[in-house]
Amino acid sequence: MTAHTVTCSNRPVAVVTGATGGLGAQICRALADAGFAIVAGYRSSADAAQALVRTLGGTGHCALAVPVTDTAVLAGLSDAIKTRYGRCDVLVNCAGTTRFVEHADLDGLDDTLIDEILATNVRGPFAAVRALHALLTKSELPGGAVVINVSSIAARTAMGSNVMYCASKAALDNLTKSLARALAPTIRVVSVSPGLVDTEFVKSMDVAWRDEQAARTPLGRLARPEEVAAVVVTAVRDLHFTTGCVLPVDGGRPLK
Repeated sequence: MTAHTVTCSNRPVAVVTGATGGLGAQICRALADAGFAIVAGYRSSADAAQALVRTLGGTGHCALAVPVTDTAVLAGLSDAIKTRYGRCDVLVNCAGTTRFVEHADLDGLDDTLIDEILATNVRGPFAAVRALHALLTKSELPGGAVVINVSSIAARTAMGSNVMYCASKAALDNLTKSLARALAPTIRVVSVSPGLVDTEFVKSMDVAWRDEQAARTPLGRLARPEEVAAVVVTAVRDLHFTTGCVLPVDGGRPLK
């Protein structure tokens, strides 16, 4: 594991997996601005994670390898964070993967892609919680430690990049409820469920398709990364009596 900055144990600590993505990076920024020391977790993009850390407000941030599908690496994550910070208060499971496959193209959704999606989007969040459970249990945050699972409106609408992606997010929301029950009262577990988020990746797609998605949303536009990040911060900082639920950030899309 590599790290960029020095230890700062006075601040509460938030681990964000998938930190170098457009949404993960914004969540890191928002939590840093809210007073957290950030562990920017990455799978292979160490340089990007370290560059992100240098832009975060406050002090005590670092970049660590957190490949959510690698149980052996995750096994050492708790010790690494305990040594550096002595605490872990928040885990944001933002790492995810998918690929566009038409829902009717059953052969296009091959076993390799299915296994990759389920391992990253479902097993990965559970494995990260398992790895950090002992530290999270000891958090002294008001309301206890918090696990945020970044889900998707696809869990509810069954419309998304492919059939298995939709199923993986539905499974993640179910996992949120099961873990919320199992880990209460010391750890709260919440899903944050965006609609299509206007990240740089999405902005690079066909403009007509993006406009169509916005037109299907009652509020008339796509979600902004900072809006999703704000819900994450609110769930952690303010919603002390909230657990086992799905918080939508979708502009009312299911209404249509």
